[in-house]
Amino acid sequence: MASVVVNKLVIIGVGLIGGSFALALRKAGLVKHIVGIGRSRENLGRACEMGVIDEIADDLALALKGADVVFLAMPVGQTGKVMAQIAPHLEVATVVTDAGSTKQDVIVSARSFMPRMLRNFVPGHPIAGAELSGVAAASADLFHGKSLVLTPMDESSADAVTRVTELWKGCGAHVSLMQAEQHDTVLAAMSHLPHVLAFTLMNYIYASASDKPEELLRFAGSGFRDFTRIAGSSPEMWRDICLANREALLKHIDGYQNELAELREMLAQNNSHGLESTFTDARDARKQWLQGKS
Repeated sequence: MASVVVNKLVIIGVGLIGGSFALALRKAGLVKHIVGIGRSRENLGRACEMGVIDEIADDLALALKGADVVFLAMPVGQTGKVMAQIAPHLEVATVVTDAGSTKQDVIVSARSFMPRMLRNFVPGHPIAGAELSGVAAASADLFHGKSLVLTPMDESSADAVTRVTELWKGCGAHVSLMQAEQHDTVLAAMSHLPHVLAFTLMNYIYASASDKPEELLRFAGSGFRDFTRIAGSSPEMWRDICLANREALLKHIDGYQNELAELREMLAQNNSHGLESTFTDARDARKQWLQGKS
């Protein structure tokens, strides 16, 4: 649990992640005043009504004045632009962190647009979320028991890393440190590829059903619902994530296509043993993974 309370927290992007961060810190008693900045006045108004933030910022310089921590929770495609906007107004002691699902591009943006703040910048990524977006979906318990990865730069100070670590632990998250390149490679397989598959399957089903997809989808069971749940996620956010991490994602897409091609060949050759062996390996791998989590 963090011992130092944040007097003033500024959240840029008060949606699911930004809003949940605010609510979790409030629940833990780790923040006194929260300022929200975002594109949608309606969403920010709802955040005020929900008690997620205390104030909507109209003036960037005023909002950042005296800020202890700035949390960047907008889509990763906006990172460079937002960093360029806030850089002139950041104070020397302000700690900046983010929640981007990709990290190498975020670090490049920080070095380009916030060069004087690198000591106090700690890149991060909470591996938690939902298919819903907007502050209405925010929850104080979203990060409880979930993994949180920090990818400190060489320039990041130990004090800044400690401060951000304490805040996330206060939210109930399990914090790990990782190199940015390793993070992007791992998340391309464990998060970005599954989202691409879910989006693609949903599109394929609609295309294959011609002009009456409801006739096909009315037979969808829980497995289809579970698999495609994440296709309900923000298209803008996932567009930015895929483009930002495209090299690692392309490698995993290629690898998955190879696996699918091998399975297709088994079907074409009526290879009963090969299919059963493939499915058995997958079942055993999942069972082993779940046993390790318990």
